Amino acid sequence: MFNAMESSSTRPYLIRALYEWCTDNGFTPYVAVAVDDTVLVPREFVKNGEIVLNISFDATSSLRLGNDAIEFKARFSGVAREIMVPINRVMAVYARENGQGMAFPMAGSAGQVPDASAVESIREPVKAPILTRVPSAVTGIDGDGRVLAPAPPVATPQGGEDPVPPRPPTSGRPALKRVK
Repeated sequence: MFNAMESSSTRPYLIRALYEWCTDNGFTPYVAVAVDDTVLVPREFVKNGEIVLNISFDATSSLRLGNDAIEFKARFSGVAREIMVPINRVMAVYARENGQGMAFPMAGSAGQVPDASAVESIREPVKAPILTRVPSAVTGIDGDGRVLAPAPPVATPQGGEDPVPPRPPTSGRPALKRVK
């Protein structure tokens, strides 16, 4: 008999799917993170207990989107840093260019989802059961669970400059060429 309480979380799978969707469509994937003692990020870029990270191929090295954590190396103000974000601390994953993505509920201190009094107001009702709280790094969620507007400036490599990635060709997915 199947017990839903014993199954693994869908959050890491959804994060990987949205990361892949962003990269396939030439968008820059961002994650909004609720920072606590379990999160390894440059603390000087944390604002109000939250940080937004660019997890694109161009901004990271050794990116690993695991079931328990997101891990990678990135440069902040020219200094290489190790980043480790437990999956349960990811508040949202979305595309920088159009704000489309998904927000996730944050567990309370006892591992419970906050009650209705702790839920921040949302501009429109959410149809999918993916959101109980809009992170302050995200300006809102539409009725389909998409982020309405991109978050404020993200902590990016090389002194906070936000590089604009080159637009991929519109002819479709890139192809690998086998060299013998």
